[in-house]
Amino acid sequence: MATEIQTAAAAHMDTTSTRRDFLRLAGAGLLTWTPVHRVLAGDPAAPCSPPLGFPGSIPVFLQAFKNWSEEIVLDAVWTAVPKTPEEVVSIVNWAAAAGYRIRARGSGHSWLPILVDPGTTCDMKVILLDTRAHLTSMSIDTTVSPPTVTAQCGILMQTLLEELEKAGLGMMATPAPGVLTLGGVLAIAGHGTAVPAVGEQVLPGHTFGSLANLMVSMTVVAWNPATSRYELRRISRADSEASSLCPHLGRSFVVEATLRVGANVRLRCQSFTDIPNSELFAPAFSSGRTFASFLDASGRAEAIVFPFTDESWLKVWTVAPEKPRESKEVGDPYNYPFSDNLDPTIASILGTVISGSGFLTPALGQAQFTAIKAGLFLGNSSDLWGWSKDLMLYIQPTTLRVTSSGFVVLCRRADVQRVVSEYYAQLITLRDAYRGRWDFPINSAIEVRVNGVEHPEDCGVFGARSPRLSALRPVPGRPEWDTGVWLNVLTIPGTSKSNDYFRDLERWMFQNYTGDYAQMRVEWTKGWAYTAAGPWTDETLIHETIPECLSTGQAADDGFRAAIEQLDALDPFRIFSTAFLDRFLPPVQKIGLDGPPRKGGGGIQSIQPAGKHGGTGGLFTAPRAKVKLQPATPGPQVVETSGDLKSWTPMSTNAPGPVEVTVDTSAERRFYRLVPLK
Repeated sequence: MATEIQTAAAAHMDTTSTRRDFLRLAGAGLLTWTPVHRVLAGDPAAPCSPPLGFPGSIPVFLQAFKNWSEEIVLDAVWTAVPKTPEEVVSIVNWAAAAGYRIRARGSGHSWLPILVDPGTTCDMKVILLDTRAHLTSMSIDTTVSPPTVTAQCGILMQTLLEELEKAGLGMMATPAPGVLTLGGVLAIAGHGTAVPAVGEQVLPGHTFGSLANLMVSMTVVAWNPATSRYELRRISRADSEASSLCPHLGRSFVVEATLRVGANVRLRCQSFTDIPNSELFAPAFSSGRTFASFLDASGRAEAIVFPFTDESWLKVWTVAPEKPRESKEVGDPYNYPFSDNLDPTIASILGTVISGSGFLTPALGQAQFTAIKAGLFLGNSSDLWGWSKDLMLYIQPTTLRVTSSGFVVLCRRADVQRVVSEYYAQLITLRDAYRGRWDFPINSAIEVRVNGVEHPEDCGVFGARSPRLSALRPVPGRPEWDTGVWLNVLTIPGTSKSNDYFRDLERWMFQNYTGDYAQMRVEWTKGWAYTAAGPWTDETLIHETIPECLSTGQAADDGFRAAIEQLDALDPFRIFSTAFLDRFLPPVQKIGLDGPPRKGGGGIQSIQPAGKHGGTGGLFTAPRAKVKLQPATPGPQVVETSGDLKSWTPMSTNAPGPVEVTVDTSAERRFYRLVPLK
């Protein structure tokens, strides 16, 4: 056997599911899931044969996988643990020849199926590369101003921030979970919550946008047509490809990134639980303790609202070089243990709710909010002060596993209060409408955060490219839309009618936040494009509305489709893709091939399969094509399918010459290599 299956040192093993624990305690009676953990070839428990020809010096094994919300749970998927970027390249070139797909595995902290498709089994040609074991090195360069940090994709955000802190450096705002990998955060343009307070200017090395906006350069695994191989390629933020790589939504493999960083700051984080929602989310221009008033004063805020409660948990971060007398100093992150460990009373109610007693949802919401208030009081954690890392990281893997819808509204800073007020009013309208039908689809938190839009100049690279796929990308001609308001609704996976609720909310949002007022976009890592069947099932939103949101006002060669074409140029065989990504980011529809077209039926080019997911040579997608499929291996067998090539146009009037072929990509996509008919 060409491949030797080896064991690898266990690293960053998945944390036991809090959700499963509390459901067990609550007596919900879930079915038992018995996953496979690192099964070797030859083991009687191994359900599949190993991938033939896999580079023998690199560990590869069967292992279970589950994403953070446990909505994607795989019993066994082939997983490898490369030690170096060069080993990643070796695996990718093997995959290109063998017809496999390669997925960069981090923490799996995403609802969106961009890492691996649901239902993937070990007999499918998919291999996860666990980046967390070895691809974790980092270095800090303080000889440039502002400084930079260069880190490999598998490093955890908490580790990165700890090392930056030792050098007196930090970041403006980061995602709350510290177990995220840098590669994962950059892939989806992860963010925290921060806009400038009134009179505040961005500090050198910082940004009010996403973390991806700090990218100076990156090293990716990319196809080199000159050598017909995948190779490591360094891409500067000023290079055209950079605009499609920060973020890339899983359509690339970034092995290393250099980010701009700035001086670390001390923050004060105050928690408020006594502000009525009617005041916090009051109509625009209202007086009092409104959400916008806290942004004006501090610039950093997050509101968490539990269902059927009249107040919120509002956290406000303020830059505070000196410790306020009332504040408690902290030297470590995760200072809200009550939010990461489920109270037994809440576990009992929640288990009952999930078992079918949805009418207890109001009591559950009240119990959750009561536990927050009690935890803040008992832990003396309502007013904290410390280094930025210790106040920005506050979600641990033990927190409640939920599913979430995710949207962002681009608007004027002056319209933030209007945005959140209208949103909250609609949530109440939907809540009451569903309750009137005795349905309770939302049983966890509603979250509100804010960021500034992406300003490429923040990374300190002259000519830095605007990130085409960032939800915070500015809209040309709309400089007043300088703020993004993140709006999330969370619930336990599988809650009855939750998909209907998310669908109704999403449709209202796309209708409400429009025109000269605002623009709606989606938060990639969460749920969107809802129908009653679930997220990512509304084909109109997926193929029309959402791409249009990222293309409005952009140059014809600088929008959503341009990003796809660049990603396809870097990875023409779609080694770094999933079935979902093939549907959402459909392949480039043109390809040049040698040889002139022939008249009549002979003018149709023959198509040679290039493996399940591609092989070597140029690829295109040919759904509905009436063509002959010549097997990749020698032999007389010929297979036919239905349809026609949409069009072909000679790129040169002199024959023979290259031909540009456009294909219809409206149906299921399959990958082939073009060759001229004999």
